[in-house]
Amino acid sequence: MLTKLRYIPNGLTLANLLSGCVGVVAVAKGELAIGSYCIWIAALFDFFDGLTARALRAYSSIGGELDSLADMVSFGFLPSFIMFVLLETSLPEEMAWLSYAAFLIAVCSALRLAIFNVDTRQTQSFIGLPTPASALLISALPLSTRNFVIELINIPTFLIVLTMLDAYIMVSNIKLMAFKFDNFTWKKNKLKYIFIALSLVLVFVLNTLAIPVVIILYVILSIIQNSLAKSGGKP
Repeated sequence: MLTKLRYIPNGLTLANLLSGCVGVVAVAKGELAIGSYCIWIAALFDFFDGLTARALRAYSSIGGELDSLADMVSFGFLPSFIMFVLLETSLPEEMAWLSYAAFLIAVCSALRLAIFNVDTRQTQSFIGLPTPASALLISALPLSTRNFVIELINIPTFLIVLTMLDAYIMVSNIKLMAFKFDNFTWKKNKLKYIFIALSLVLVFVLNTLAIPVVIILYVILSIIQNSLAKSGGKP
């Protein structure tokens, strides 16, 4: 029975991949909102596969590689495809070729995942924005009902700048906290719990608009954590 339970994390990873595939098909049919929701579902599976692997001690090299392959579809190609459609819709016909700039997200996602797989510094923290966070940021654009956001996604310059910024942060050297819980004590996970609580409040108040705010909060709290670690304080 225990042996069979060890397959659960890989099953969740494959569910992540399946969500990404469904999202790609949805975007191809013009259903960008469904594609965005598929990113959210994939992110849930991605979170729980790691949590389950640690709980069951079901670690394997295959699981790590499978996770990266699934993430490349759900958090690399799918958000790139969403951005491609948004750009293609907003750009004049003679400049439609600029839509392909969207796939810079996929390129940097692949690089980010490859670096993560071989970088021994990223066992307890991330260096650069994780691909799920990058994908969630892009997923918020088609879902927002705020007028100013709707206006922004019709401005090609905004979309291209966002694409370049998102891609750059993924492969940057910014150290960000990872949500890997070796234990669930308040003392060792204080900033993580604060982040989760504030994120839930923001989602309740701002709905989909909370996503970019949450990512900014994530970066800020990570910087605070880094500062505390350098000064000898305990986050």
